[in-house]
Amino acid sequence: MVNYIVVTGGVISGLGKGITTASIGKILQFYDYEVTALKIDPYINYDAGTLRPTEHGEVWVTEDGGEIDQDLGHYERFLDKDIPKYHNITTGQVYHAVIEKERRGEYLGKTVQPIPHVTDEIKSRIRKASEEGVDFVLVEIGGTVGDYENVLFLEAVRQMRLEGEKVLFVHVTYVPSIKTLGEQKTKPTQHSVKLLREIGIQPDFIIARSEEPIDDVRKEKIALFCNVHEDDVISDPDVENIYAVPLLFEEQKLSKKIMRKLGLKARRRGEKYREWKDFIERIEDLREEVKVGIVGKYFDIGSFKLFDSYISVIEAIKHASWKNGFRPRIEWIDSKDFEKDKRKLKILDELDAVVVPGGFGLSGIEGKIRAIEYCRTNNIPYLGLCLGMQLAVVEFARNVCNLKDANSTEIDENTPHPVITCLPEQIEILRESRYGASMRLGSYPAHLKKGTLVHKLYGKDIVYERHRHRYEVNPDYVEILEKNGMVFSGKSPDGKLMEFLELPDHRFFVATQAHPEFKSRPMKPSPLFDGLIRSAKGLL
Repeated sequence: MVNYIVVTGGVISGLGKGITTASIGKILQFYDYEVTALKIDPYINYDAGTLRPTEHGEVWVTEDGGEIDQDLGHYERFLDKDIPKYHNITTGQVYHAVIEKERRGEYLGKTVQPIPHVTDEIKSRIRKASEEGVDFVLVEIGGTVGDYENVLFLEAVRQMRLEGEKVLFVHVTYVPSIKTLGEQKTKPTQHSVKLLREIGIQPDFIIARSEEPIDDVRKEKIALFCNVHEDDVISDPDVENIYAVPLLFEEQKLSKKIMRKLGLKARRRGEKYREWKDFIERIEDLREEVKVGIVGKYFDIGSFKLFDSYISVIEAIKHASWKNGFRPRIEWIDSKDFEKDKRKLKILDELDAVVVPGGFGLSGIEGKIRAIEYCRTNNIPYLGLCLGMQLAVVEFARNVCNLKDANSTEIDENTPHPVITCLPEQIEILRESRYGASMRLGSYPAHLKKGTLVHKLYGKDIVYERHRHRYEVNPDYVEILEKNGMVFSGKSPDGKLMEFLELPDHRFFVATQAHPEFKSRPMKPSPLFDGLIRSAKGLL
């Protein structure tokens, strides 16, 4: 019988429920359990595909083409496994399915109601994940207890336990430290658990997020007022490295407590624990830095900076840096600054490498192109991802091929040299304003050209990387680009789509139409990011 662990959140959003969920999955893997995870997003959007990065953080792309909340990325990185798109459940998907069934008459004339029809649909989608032959299904419910949006999802998992499923509830809350008082306050946690219990859910564990470890006095108070054992209050303080959280939980014997509550036989820890522990200890011993700049455009949100827009790029840089023995120091560079003042490009000289990630829209584009030109002409290691490849082609076409005003038709529909253009089938989609799930999404193969740097980095003739875009290199311009020294080192199987490019005379100038950051893992970094770091430090 499959075991379900439901993770909820309280007090404030952004506590790290995704990291908590992934870390619980990891400690169960230490005992050789098969684990998977799914994310419930209470928003009415059908998926994350039409959400702005500054609105909701990065859009994660699954192997099978789902556009999902970034927490699925945490699950894949921690658990080292691909997770399918149906492991994301949104309110939009649930209501869409219920309404379709009602229109087909599947409810046999009954009055269709939130309970039981909507909750039944939610339960069936959660249970589908249990058909994969796993021991545990982790279910993260987005939002905060007390939100209107997630009430039906909480009701659905409450019913699952009532119906005899093996379900544990883990509640992640915030325990603030108020400087003027000089102590941690548990009242927000008490109120959060009170709201959860009013819905009919008693948490089995409380994960107490805080700046500093929770002391015994606070644990005792939380236990008393929240109706849990003191041992079941798990301290989760801020850590420098999120990949250390599973070890933090393991130190508090959370895995054994979970097994005991579910009536599972005790198991010995396997090799995965030692491998993970050694990995974390190696990272902690690193001293030499590698400085990598991310030239992006999705930073601004009001008076604050949001770096979640590029979370997978950040993690891929970390993975590659750690593998090569360096502590990553990531510099945030807003491409719009280069549009205001070209002199600011000199800050790129202080970096070991530069990444230009993906994105959409017009803002900051010329700034990115200036940064790319600076990297190309000053021999600074450069990696372009999706838009970062497209703009590398635009820059090269303008400044090397002398194609005046060359551009992408996404940026300038009337450019005289559309070196980047929309696929014919995508043009029709745009005309009809069908933006959701309409791009080239998911994993696609690329045939690599032997003798190229990209082929050397991957060590394979055919590679699969994930995509999320609708614009491509215009085939009409491939010949002139190649004549001037650009090498397209990877193409689609039919040879029509340019998937990778490089400049052989450059120290490291590589770009891809794909998003290799989505397949990078802590102990198995993406080959392109690995190559970038090695080049930056003279190891390639």
